[in-house]
Amino acid sequence: MKKQLKIALGAAMLAASVISYSFIVNKANFLAAVPTEAGLVSGVKTGDVIAYKGIPFAAPPVGDLRWKAPQPVKHWDGVRKCVAFSASPMQTKPTPFMVYTSEFLIPESPISEDCLYLNVWTGAKTKADKRPVFVWIYGGGFTSGGSACPIYDGEAMAKKGIVMVSVNYRVGVFGFLAHPELTKEANGKGSGNYALLDQIAALKWVKRNIAAFGGDPNNVTIGGQSAGSMSVNCLVASPLTKGLFNRAIAESGSLVVKNPLLGTNTLQTAEESGAKLAEKAGAKTLAEMRAMPAEEVLKKFQGHFAPIVDGYVLPEPVPEIFAANKQNHVPLITGWNDDEFGGQNKNKEDFKKWAETQYGADAETFLKYFPAGTDEQAKDSQDKLARDQIFAVAGFKWAALQCKYTNSPVYVYNFDRKVPAEGDMKKYGAFHTAEVPYMLDNLRFLNNRPFEPADRELAKTMSGYWVNFIKTGNPNGAGLPEWLKYNTISYKIKAFNAKSTTETLPDKDGLAFLLSKTEK
Repeated sequence: MKKQLKIALGAAMLAASVISYSFIVNKANFLAAVPTEAGLVSGVKTGDVIAYKGIPFAAPPVGDLRWKAPQPVKHWDGVRKCVAFSASPMQTKPTPFMVYTSEFLIPESPISEDCLYLNVWTGAKTKADKRPVFVWIYGGGFTSGGSACPIYDGEAMAKKGIVMVSVNYRVGVFGFLAHPELTKEANGKGSGNYALLDQIAALKWVKRNIAAFGGDPNNVTIGGQSAGSMSVNCLVASPLTKGLFNRAIAESGSLVVKNPLLGTNTLQTAEESGAKLAEKAGAKTLAEMRAMPAEEVLKKFQGHFAPIVDGYVLPEPVPEIFAANKQNHVPLITGWNDDEFGGQNKNKEDFKKWAETQYGADAETFLKYFPAGTDEQAKDSQDKLARDQIFAVAGFKWAALQCKYTNSPVYVYNFDRKVPAEGDMKKYGAFHTAEVPYMLDNLRFLNNRPFEPADRELAKTMSGYWVNFIKTGNPNGAGLPEWLKYNTISYKIKAFNAKSTTETLPDKDGLAFLLSKTEK
């Protein structure tokens, strides 16, 4: 399961011609030579959309800047051609597995520590357009991933009136290593949450620079999937992000309940782990740790890497921040997929024994929600349990907290569409990440999928809801079936299948049972 969560979402496509700009507005009324705080940038034009790929938002986190908060970009002269994705963050080489073929994976190269770049797609004619902005944060189990991924392409969203931004952030040991000396060096600003600090630095860049691309810095939505969704949850919880975004989209993940794969990282335990890793790697000082080649660090620093309660980015555990109502109050879309990842494969007798050991006197109640009458039924229940424990309970809890502690609305979805496939790929159904190309209207990037007209219509519908929410905080709009606000009385959600329907949240009683056991 841990390996499954470490999905590398990457790969890039570059099309159309490169345009060089001056300060003048050309005849097509496009802004020329777009200014950023560090210098001018040019991009790639396809139809009415210009894509600026590989814009630096922080200095390269290499050498002495390894395991430091992101630092300002140095100014450049002339016009910087931002026409191709930057290197993906340092990680192992992507290898297709399960349902995750190349369109879900980062490119094989380049991969580098020098990765703090973002991408902007815009169809704005001038900066006076003030289009709503969507900042996308990728998943990958906090150990892999990157923004250079076909299914993350922002052109379709830009055509719908959104300024789309995707950002890179450090992952794995480079994004989350804590160490007593790093904490001391940070002077009260924690250590180990460099990935989250990268995301915050990117949001600050958007705040300061996106107006030049025709975006509205005061109308920003953050969104992410899997570890990206958990990142969104952390950003909503963090006091450092106040005023940087107006709403949030969290697909398949949050940390408002303890994740059985990620656990809860306190600064102390993370420091202890980091010190042991450094000792095992033979590095006695920070200078020696920073002098090691990135490939050697990746090989020698093998451990558990995820967000840390560092006292700065996250002053308290995320569940406690939300329980105390200290989070940023913003409208929210959240949900999960019907299949996500598969679970264990115990036969019915072994699964019943496991349930009795795990739940004791409550085993009978557990087996009511996760039955094991046959081996096949037991397998289905284990798949559902894996989905619920890792993804659904987290979304279920966040939605309930949103209803309880804020007047900001929450809209909940289930993605149930069994993505058309052939052969062995059929068994994955509505798999983890499957909703992303639908909601970004990017089905064209999925290879060898026998899509039906219903899939095209679903992509149009989902992206329509997402665009409306990014614009206004309400997914509803002309031509779309009503998506009701979620509440803990009726539990109405939007189910995305061949058709989009309003349903009572499936398995809500089972989710409530699991949540009650998780929070004991």
